[in-house]
Amino acid sequence: MIVKAWRLITPDLVLAAPITAITPQLMAKHGLQGLILDVDNTLIGDDEADVSPEVRLWVTTMQQQQYSLCLASNNFSDRRIQKVAASINLPYRSRAGKPSRRVVRQVLDAMQLPSAQVGMVGDRLFTDTIVGNRLGLFTILVQPPCEENIEFLKPSLASIFKIRSSFLRNGEIWIARRSGVKV
Repeated sequence: MIVKAWRLITPDLVLAAPITAITPQLMAKHGLQGLILDVDNTLIGDDEADVSPEVRLWVTTMQQQQYSLCLASNNFSDRRIQKVAASINLPYRSRAGKPSRRVVRQVLDAMQLPSAQVGMVGDRLFTDTIVGNRLGLFTILVQPPCEENIEFLKPSLASIFKIRSSFLRNGEIWIARRSGVKV
């Protein structure tokens, strides 16, 4: 029973790079036809409102290759997530409540793909990876796009959120590693 519990926080793939490292070749290698994407610290930083040109290009490339993409965010600001989704022309759901399966299951149903062909992409083990594993999705843990930009010397509200988010993420990874999970 304990081994099964640790399996829930074990991603199928860990990338030491941002989401743009997911290529059509990687998708083909793992038999994926679609991705459910977290937003905060996966596509954009916690305090960012605009999608970077690199991520825009990545989304366009994935869409041109006929991959189904959808956003599923725990963020409560529907306006913010809607703005991000509209800027890259993707369907979305905010207030997902991950690791609850309800909203992510609705997104998966809307994609009309078998769960084995869909990846759940995010930066957090205890939300994104758990919900993906609970639904039988291929789980991919990525580096946040802004992790290297944390400004410890110039405290501001934005940098405090980045530090908090980085601390929580690193805490999850530390717990997982101490428990024997390969992350």
